[in-house]
Amino acid sequence: MKIERVELRKIRLPYVTPFETSGWREDGSYAVIVRVDAAGITGWGESPVGSSPFYNEENTNTVWTIQQDFLVPMLLQADLQGPEDVPPAFARVRGNRMAKAGLEFAVWDLFGKLQGRSLKEMLGGTRDRVPVGVSVGIQKDIDTLIRVVGNYLEEGYRRIKLKIRPGWDIEPTRAVRNTWPDLMLQVDANSIYHLSDAEHLARLDEFNLLLIEQPLEHDDIFDHAKLKPHLKTPLCLDESIVSPAHARWAIEMQACDIINIKPSRIGGFVDAKRIHDMAQEAGMPVWHGGMLETGIGRAANVALASLPNFSLPGDISANARYFARDIVHNPFTLNEDSTLTVPTAPGCGAEVDEAYLDEVTVERWEMRA
Repeated sequence: MKIERVELRKIRLPYVTPFETSGWREDGSYAVIVRVDAAGITGWGESPVGSSPFYNEENTNTVWTIQQDFLVPMLLQADLQGPEDVPPAFARVRGNRMAKAGLEFAVWDLFGKLQGRSLKEMLGGTRDRVPVGVSVGIQKDIDTLIRVVGNYLEEGYRRIKLKIRPGWDIEPTRAVRNTWPDLMLQVDANSIYHLSDAEHLARLDEFNLLLIEQPLEHDDIFDHAKLKPHLKTPLCLDESIVSPAHARWAIEMQACDIINIKPSRIGGFVDAKRIHDMAQEAGMPVWHGGMLETGIGRAANVALASLPNFSLPGDISANARYFARDIVHNPFTLNEDSTLTVPTAPGCGAEVDEAYLDEVTVERWEMRA
């Protein structure tokens, strides 16, 4: 099958509140939304990239340029028998994984609608609901942190992730743990520490955390392998795992106990599923991270998280966690058991609100075969 038309949109969709990590602060989604058309069917995808290259090397403008100049022409030239054919079509382009992922996601959605199959079914998902938690950004003080966490627990979330950085790590974590002794709790450093901080990071062991996520450099595996013996808390890699090869290196080097899978960081569902399967074979659990996606990317993420080795609550969260109004008609709501229901409609299941998408679009571009 040939894709007949591809449309890209830069959007500006405000968050309910700004989101701050150890390395950056965002006040809204600056994602690139992808639409592909073929055989009278439309598929939707998302590159949930930030406005700045602080999480990885990509930002809105790099994704926009790489998709327009290289990936979209390659996609329009490809003869696709299925979504698995997209990565080989892009193979000559190095890196730029979020740019690739948005287009690949749209093709998965398209084929699912053509075949009458849900994305969960296409990927091999096994669950009707997936457990989720919520990620809490860095707050102005501990009192505010306790209030924010308490509000999320009242909404029904049962797992909390705290963003940490030097000077905002031990005491905030202690405060949350002391307030809620039985809470499922984990922390995320977003690459801000160094191997020389091993003794300091080991102080987090006293808080009975699910995991410590990506404490060292964003592209490091070697030093994480050195750090792991210093910690009793399970060590999770996120930014470092950008391909199945990187996952294999981490597993073989025993650099982590857990892998966070974000399909947009990895380049799409094909390689994300390979990492899931590789980790499962190695007996290593995985969990699904989040990139503050709109309802389009969120629906796709929930489908992937239904695979069997996603054994810890994900960072997917209900849409209202981030957006007062999303660009879909069917946002996710949190179930009473802190889960989201996996869509069963053909494709990813997102029903795009095209009128509101028009309102939040700041730039639009298309190419036809």
